Amino acid sequence: MPLSADDRREACVGKTTAELDSLAARGVRAGGNAFSPILVCKGELTAEEAGGAEPFSGADGAALKASLKALGYAPEEWAWLLTCDDSGSAPLGPALFREAVCALDPATLVCCDDAAAAAVREAYAEDLTIIEDFNEAMLEPGYVVPVCGIRVLNLGGFAAALDDPRAKQQMWARLKRVAPLSEPY
Repeated sequence: MPLSADDRREACVGKTTAELDSLAARGVRAGGNAFSPILVCKGELTAEEAGGAEPFSGADGAALKASLKALGYAPEEWAWLLTCDDSGSAPLGPALFREAVCALDPATLVCCDDAAAAAVREAYAEDLTIIEDFNEAMLEPGYVVPVCGIRVLNLGGFAAALDDPRAKQQMWARLKRVAPLSEPY
């Protein structure tokens, strides 16, 4: 008996919910739209976030949301993932981080800080070794690198750049490199 579109959709939602619940039980903090094409990662928490505030609820989150919307992503079309534990003191293990990225299955992964880029380097080390360009293989800020079918961009200190107009422009120039792959909303 063939499955209806609603049955397939329900199965996908159930699978993703189970995967994310399992990850949360093991200390992974993620949020946003689990079916979005863009995943934003950070490993350096603000004092408020380390104290329990929702990640990306401050100035960095507002700036990211505005930037993604200006690029053509729908306002609800992004997810976030912390590459560290709740306190911000210990990084997620590479296998756990990679599992979380696979569960969210983004088309684009944006690293907002050096800690997030380090997590991607560690989790995808073997995949990065086959990249010929050294700067791309090291996920240097500003390069868009294909890793396991995902576009990866390291912004290189997004939150810190918000206080400097020139650095802020540089972040915008980098973000423009990962415009939506489909038509804007």
